[in-house]
Formats: sequence, structure tokens, C-alpha cells
Amino acid sequence: MGPLRLLSLPIRAPLIIVLFAVAVVMGNQWALVAPAVMQSKGLTSGLLLKGLELLQLLVLLVICTMPDLLLRRVSLLMASSRAMTLLVTLLMVIGSGLYVMRLNVLSDVLIIASALLLARLDLIRIGIRPTPRLSMLLLGSVLLGGVALGHLLPHPSLALFAEPQGGL
Repeated sequence: MGPLRLLSLPIRAPLIIVLFAVAVVMGNQWALVAPAVMQSKGLTSGLLLKGLELLQLLVLLVICTMPDLLLRRVSLLMASSRAMTLLVTLLMVIGSGLYVMRLNVLSDVLIIASALLLARLDLIRIGIRPTPRLSMLLLGSVLLGGVALGHLLPHPSLALFAEPQGGL
């Protein structure tokens, strides 16, 4: 019953399909924007840009799938002293502020985080309470698979305006 139940998971929790669709759209959008970003930043290889995308997705995945563990660790660190409270708060505010202002990616981050949290909520709604590691593995594979597929797909508007191949 385990494999059958796992295969019926997208039907029972449809927000997993929504997460996959959002990941495909974001991956496709990032693939289209990547050449312009590389040209404006003077990058010759897209490897750095793909690494930054992967790092951003992993950070979002950790924050959205393990909020209780993460917040518990941060609050224990902040409770150790007032100086640590100030240091952690300043690092979080300054780091996130620079990230959002410099990269102009707040909308992408919010869309992916919302889709991740809704998929996690949908899993809880149907009675599946996975461990944080299993949740990260399941939702991470859906998210990273969707982004990888989105990178491979051509943009729909480019296909509409393309010249027909071949002759008469």
C-alpha cells in the first residue's frame, strides 16, 4: 500500500502539482533572464548564476520546511546574550535587505515560498506529517525537478514568433 499511496499523493494533495508548476514557470523565467544578467554583470559562465539560484532555492527550502527547528536554534542563539541578539538581528536585517534591494528578486522568492508553504500545509491537511528531513527531500525534489524542467523548456512567446523551419 505504500507505493500506491505515494503515487496518489499528487491527487490527494493537489498543491504539490501547483508547487511543481510554479517551479517550472520560475525555472523557465530564470533561464530567459540569465543571458541578460550575465551580459550586464560581465559573467562569461552561467555556472555562477545557476549556483546562486540553487543556493536561493535551498535556503527557501530549509526555511519553509523546517521553520520550527530553525527558529528554535536561532532563538537559543539569541537567548544566550544581548550581544548575540543584536548581532543576529543586524545580520538578518542587513543581509536580507541587501539581498532584496540588490537582486530585485523579492517577488520570485515570495511566490516560491508561498507555493512551498501551501504544499506543506496540503500535506498536513491530508494527514501526512513527514519529518523535516523527509519533507525537505519530498518538496525539494519537486521544486528542483520543476526548476530543472523549466530551464529546459523554450519560452512560449519565442515559439509563437519563430520563423517556420524548412522550405516548400
